[in-house]
Parts: sequence; structure tokens; C-alpha cells
Amino acid sequence: MTPFRTLLLLTPAIALAGCTGLQSTTASRPAGTTTTTAASEAPVDAATAAKIEAAAAITRAPAPRPAARASAASLNTTTTEQRAAAAAPSAEAETKLGSTVASLGDATEPGFWIKTPLVKSRGVGRIVNPANGKSAKVDLIPLDGPASAGSQVSLPALQLLGVSLTDLPTLEVFKS
Repeated sequence: MTPFRTLLLLTPAIALAGCTGLQSTTASRPAGTTTTTAASEAPVDAATAAKIEAAAAITRAPAPRPAARASAASLNTTTTEQRAAAAAPSAEAETKLGSTVASLGDATEPGFWIKTPLVKSRGVGRIVNPANGKSAKVDLIPLDGPASAGSQVSLPALQLLGVSLTDLPTLEVFKS
């Protein structure tokens, strides 16, 4: 066997071997565990951690199975209860962070979330579609860029807001 042919046969195996370390570490983290994801983020206190854990029951969902990634309905892995809880009006005081033009984010990333430059650290909040008044409780995730830059929204959140997945709606963002 020639060295070129050997190299040609081994290249895919080497490439696939490197993929095993790409699994999400958040799925294996025990409930109640808090960490910081970047050097710029400060550790969260116990009250904030409890608030985030309570919101996670609403805003987080399992990733869709690879075989189910054929349609928007199959990508939305949130439960009926999670959708109802996310759509319920907030009982807490909320601070308006601003408005943003939103687009569909990574459709395979589960849960209710918005990646926006309007926040500098992770948190919990609400997004509102002023066109129809519908809202969704979401994880607020920082996105690099100026505050005037657009935001990325999860597929389940856009569906809950009654927005077409190809639209670029202007949404209001609130922090809880």
C-alpha cells in the first residue's frame, strides 16, 4: 500500500476521532450547579442561581434527535407545559433593555433564548412582539456587537411569539 493511499484512508478516521470531545458540558452538569462561562462573568450568588434554576425549567429543553431535524415542528422539543409557562405574563418587575431586530438563531439549539448585544451577562428575561402583544420568557445570552446590532432568537421562542421564521421582527427585550 502506498503512503499516499494510507494517508487517504486514515484522514477521515482522524477527523472523526476529534469530534468526540465536542459534546455539551451543560447536559452533564448536575442540577443546581453554577459556573461562569467566561472570564468576564462574575460568579452568581445563591439567590440569582435559584432564580436561574427556576427559569431553566421553563426555558430549557432537550436537543432534537438528529433524525428528527427535518421540520420546524420536529426541532421544537419544548413541552406543552413549558410553552404555556413561557407565554404566561410575568409576575416579577421587569426592566426594558431596548428593542432589537431579531432573526432565527441556530434552530437545533433547544429551549427559549435570545442572543442579544443588549445584555452583557447571562440572565432571565422576556421578549415581546409589539405587533401582536405576545411574549415569551427566555434565557438572555450576551452577543458581541454594538447595542444596535440584531439579535438571534430560538425557534420555539419565535413560534411562541407568532413570528414567521423568515421574518425580521422588531422585538422588545426585558430583563427580570
